[in-house]
Amino acid sequence: MLMIGVAGLQLAEHEKHWLTAPGVAGVLLFARNYQSREQLIALCESIRETGGDELLIAVDQEGGPVQRFREDFTRLPPLAAIGAVYDRDPGEAVRLAEEHAWVMASELRASGVDFSFAPVVDLARGNAAIGLRAFHADPAVTAELAQAYVRGMHLGGMAAVLKHFPGHGSVATDTHKAQAIDPRSLEQIRRDDLLPFAECIEARVEAVMMAHVIYPAVDSQPAGYSKVWIGQILRGELGFAGAVISDDISMAAAGAAGSVGERVRAHLDAGCDLVLACFPDVVDEAIAAMQGDVAAMPPQLAAMRGALGASWEGLTNNPQRDRFVARITALNADRGIA
Repeated sequence: MLMIGVAGLQLAEHEKHWLTAPGVAGVLLFARNYQSREQLIALCESIRETGGDELLIAVDQEGGPVQRFREDFTRLPPLAAIGAVYDRDPGEAVRLAEEHAWVMASELRASGVDFSFAPVVDLARGNAAIGLRAFHADPAVTAELAQAYVRGMHLGGMAAVLKHFPGHGSVATDTHKAQAIDPRSLEQIRRDDLLPFAECIEARVEAVMMAHVIYPAVDSQPAGYSKVWIGQILRGELGFAGAVISDDISMAAAGAAGSVGERVRAHLDAGCDLVLACFPDVVDEAIAAMQGDVAAMPPQLAAMRGALGASWEGLTNNPQRDRFVARITALNADRGIA
């Protein structure tokens, strides 16, 4: 199935037709779709009025450099700030990870968004696109903080999405801009990068996003197009039974499969349950590629729907939230972020 992007603050007429097309499971929102919390709530209501209550609404609200909604939302510090705390006080860092996740999740749920594509569990080992988005370079530290983050998301009524499987942190190339190749052996990847994924899967995480990275020692195809990575390793070896999600098919590194339609088919054929078509100019071709292969929303995607959350008024009257917000935003001050 597809999760698509729309252009603006309101749905255009042709976008309403997209939302009723067979195979469209939801909408991924960006900063271009956000003006205010009131406008966001209205947009979410319009999406569901048009496409039905089953449609999923998602966003990248990781914190730090990747936070699509800022005005009226808590300014979330990057995950790297929590990893830095871990080096001097592990227990405090674990608490901060859970609190960061709860604040992020509860604010989105109070605004009509089902889930954020979070947490990043890539290792902080030099990738330009990951950078401050990663908790730590140490796999064990990343795993411990990621598990705490998943707990916080669940407490906030939100499913969690681990990204980017099997690990994007150790290859220098930014997959938004170019093809990325990680030459390491499966043994090295299994020892390091797979550890946070494995431990969070044991904690019953709902979804995993694939990396647009080629690991030639394992398969010649990028991970999101690879039956080896999805079927044999993620599903077979790690026992993951939740939703498998592609990264955006518009990214440069996704071009290995060919046209937009070929990229959609390659992800689905490899075992992805949800394919992201984030830019409006690729949506028509992506929908066309789904024809003749559309079923009801699978249960692993239905599990991504957000639980009933508090209202925004309820959140702002919650002293616990005030404490959590004060603690996590203090990390911004430590990094000189307003």
